[in-house]
Amino acid sequence: MSTTSGTKSEGGIGEAIRVVVHALIIAAVIRTFLFQPFNIPSGSMESTLLVGDYLFVSKYSYGYSHYSLPFSPPLFSGRIFGSSPERGDVVVFRFPREDNIDYIKRVIGLPGDHIQMKEGLLYINDKPVKRARVDDFVGEDPCGSGDATARVKQWQETLPNGVTYKTLDCVDNGYYDNTAVYVVPEGHYFMMGDNRDNSSDSRVASGVGYVPAQNLIGRAQMIFFSVDRGEQAWQFWRWPVSVRWSRLFSAVR
Repeated sequence: MSTTSGTKSEGGIGEAIRVVVHALIIAAVIRTFLFQPFNIPSGSMESTLLVGDYLFVSKYSYGYSHYSLPFSPPLFSGRIFGSSPERGDVVVFRFPREDNIDYIKRVIGLPGDHIQMKEGLLYINDKPVKRARVDDFVGEDPCGSGDATARVKQWQETLPNGVTYKTLDCVDNGYYDNTAVYVVPEGHYFMMGDNRDNSSDSRVASGVGYVPAQNLIGRAQMIFFSVDRGEQAWQFWRWPVSVRWSRLFSAVR
């Protein structure tokens, strides 16, 4: 009797281990080739993405590079099944100077484009991007002043391909509101944050600079969870007051 019971017990443990292993393999395949979760730690993409947003990024949107693989082993260069991002896509990519860090910005310049800022207005290929003043952003301070809430000037930009989004203007005539002309090299992209005065992006040549195509991880698709700045997602007992319910399952545009 005891031998039979022991055999059944061992069989149950073995089956449980197989289920866990299969689940881990499926999760790894999904994370590597389909969708990967990311969270937003900074305000550089506000008001489009807020600190505390959790989103799914589609890994298949632009094909795969070695950065798509777990731990990013340099098994190959370039992209497999690659396709180009469109102007206006919100993209996760590896920081070119420290390729173990993920950044998220909006694609503004494509290879060969001329990009410039003049008095806070974006120019693409010597033409100003259409911009309209909209209601101020009011909420958790996106400008780094430390205030709990703030009212910040907000614009709606429309790119040449029709993509529209909102940008924040924390400071008139900010440091990167007037720039030289950036010429985007072949095989690279020019990225900018929607929070224009509080974003380290391709305007900072010694920082992000031009982003190589192989550094693209994927396109931000959907916010699946969101908690207020300073809250922890795992503190489920605070969800009734900490979760931004209106942002759940909203598309990233």
